[in-house]
Amino acid sequence: MIDTKYFFDKLLTFGIDFFTGVPDSLLKDFCSYITDNLNDNHTIAVNEGSAIALGAGFHLATGRIPLVYMQNSGIGNAVNPLLSLADNEVYNIPMLLVIGWRGEPGIPDEPQHLKQGKVTCSILDVMNIPYQVLKNIENEVEKQLEECFDTIKKTQAPYALVIKKDIFSSYSKTLSYKEEIISSITREDAIKEIISKRDGIFVSTTGMISRELYELRENIQPVNHEQDFLTVGSMGHASTIALSIAIQKPQINVTCLDGDGAALMHMGSIAAIGTKKPKNYCHIILNNGAHDSVGGQPTIAPFIDFKTIASSCGYNNVFRVETLDELKNIFLKEFNELTFIEVMVKKGARKDLGRPKTTPIENKNSFMKYIKNWSKN
Repeated sequence: MIDTKYFFDKLLTFGIDFFTGVPDSLLKDFCSYITDNLNDNHTIAVNEGSAIALGAGFHLATGRIPLVYMQNSGIGNAVNPLLSLADNEVYNIPMLLVIGWRGEPGIPDEPQHLKQGKVTCSILDVMNIPYQVLKNIENEVEKQLEECFDTIKKTQAPYALVIKKDIFSSYSKTLSYKEEIISSITREDAIKEIISKRDGIFVSTTGMISRELYELRENIQPVNHEQDFLTVGSMGHASTIALSIAIQKPQINVTCLDGDGAALMHMGSIAAIGTKKPKNYCHIILNNGAHDSVGGQPTIAPFIDFKTIASSCGYNNVFRVETLDELKNIFLKEFNELTFIEVMVKKGARKDLGRPKTTPIENKNSFMKYIKNWSKN
């Protein structure tokens, strides 16, 4: 195991003093250490492609090498700027990529990560991005970093370090994040209230929200998992999946349970939803100002007025609630137009929170069957 402080300090000795990226559970200790120990030159990006652009801008302004961190699932968001901006056949922009290897072959993981894990190194090969899998011995890590930065200086192009599970030592944040959201509502209580009041179907975003929705259904008789589509991957796209379903099935109420980090990742989706205006669509953002599923690192959501954004994009009914009573009062009304609700919730989840017992394909098939049977009625 590598001491997190040791790795961070070594990066500084090689001239790395700018960090950006999207938090990852395998990198949570590293990301938390950066957040606590670096201020002006650390930006948590809304998505991985934006992180590459931030790194590129830093290099253009300073001539120095940026570090961009991400989970391997985020490589897809980064492919375009890596190939059409940073590549040595285009602008030839150097940067160090630190990539968490979820779904590493031979290591048990969630279904959405297994495919990504199989192809992670192959994707880097196809993009001609040199890489090393980081070792867990500090003396070896120093040698790897020397080779890494020698290569970056020679090629002036991206280089990747792929990080296996449990490589970094544990680190707990010591500072309180500024603008942390304070709320009396747990996310699970908010979801429980929502599903008790809304009929129809639900599309939930990746992470804790889908896990909590699944467990809440387990405690409601009869158990109706088939009315929920759990978007266990594709972070930031649940709201657009829900949009398309709402357009195709106007007779069914469609509710999207979104997260603040997911909504920020592809915020243009709010404009697309507002333009289409499906009357049967309710878009709910459960906002705790944190990437809760990967370590609790802050998002920029506390600085964003989602309510005004949704209204400006064309949502007909727009609400922001801070208490469970306010949320209950909203559902006393009947919605016949496109509706947006921002629910301010606490950080964190139950320690004994489980995971869905069904496979993604089983979830898809039962969900589609539920919609088909609804349409017959």
